[in-house]
Amino acid sequence: MKKSEILEIRDIIRRALEEDMGEGDITSESTIPPQQILTGTFIAKAPGIIAGLAVASETFKMLDKKIIFSQKISDGGAVLKGQIIAKVRGKGRALLGAERTALNFLQRMSGIATLTRSFVDAVRGTNAVILDTRKTAPGLRLLDKQAVVLGGGVNHRFGLFDMVLIKDNHIAAAGGITQAVTKVWAADKKDRPLEVEVKNLDELREALLLKPDRILLDNMDTQTMRKAVAITSGRASLEASGNITLRNAAAAARTGVDMISIGALTHSVSALDISFLLE
Repeated sequence: MKKSEILEIRDIIRRALEEDMGEGDITSESTIPPQQILTGTFIAKAPGIIAGLAVASETFKMLDKKIIFSQKISDGGAVLKGQIIAKVRGKGRALLGAERTALNFLQRMSGIATLTRSFVDAVRGTNAVILDTRKTAPGLRLLDKQAVVLGGGVNHRFGLFDMVLIKDNHIAAAGGITQAVTKVWAADKKDRPLEVEVKNLDELREALLLKPDRILLDNMDTQTMRKAVAITSGRASLEASGNITLRNAAAAARTGVDMISIGALTHSVSALDISFLLE
C-alpha cells in the first residue's frame, strides 16, 4: 500500500473516532477502571468474506498503541457463521471506545467484499472481470475500493482525474461522440486511458473509428452485447454496465465482454453481520 493511502486511511479513522467519541466515552469512563485489561472477540454472525481487519486494528491502536490485535483469518478470507474472526486485548476503555467505529469499518468492507465475491463466482469460467464504480460512500472511497479487491473484483478509475470516461452527458454537451473525443485529445496532455459510453450499435461503430482504449456498453441486452463483441472484434476492451444483477451477470459475461461494472457493490451493500463480545 502506498504511503499516501496509509495516511489517508489514518485520517479516515481519526475523523470517525472523533465523530463517535466527541468529548469522551462517558459510559465506559464511568463503569471501567482506567487500567482494567479486557479481551474482546469478533465473531461472524453470517457467512461471508472478511475485509477491513487492518483498518479495525488501526482503529483500536489509535486509542491505545499497546492494544494487541490478533487476526484469526486474513483479509479476503471466507468465514462461516459463528467463526472467530479476530481477538483484541488491551485497556477496556480503549476497546469499547473503538468498538463501534472498528465494527462499522469491518462490517461495511466485509459486506462489499462478500457481494463482490458473489459476482466473481457468478462469472467464473468466463473471461469477464468484475469492476466497481465511483458510487461509493463519500469520504470512504479508498476503503470501499480496497474491499472490492479483497472480494476478487478489480477497481475501475478511482476518480475523475485518472482516466477519461466520456458519458452521455459529455456527448450531449460536446455535440456528439466524435466531437467529445476530439476535444479530449486536444485537452488531455497526460494522454490518459480513454473510454466512451455507447447506447447502441451505431454509436459503437462511431466510437470504434476513434480507437478508444475501452467502450462502455450502456444498458444493452445480452443479444445486443453479443453483437457488439462481434463488431468490435478485439479492437477495444468492452465494459458492460447497467442493470446487471447476480441473476443475469453470468449471461452478460458469456456474451464475451471483457468487464462488467457493478455500482451495487458499493452503493447498495448490506453490512456483514459481525459481533464484538468481551470475555
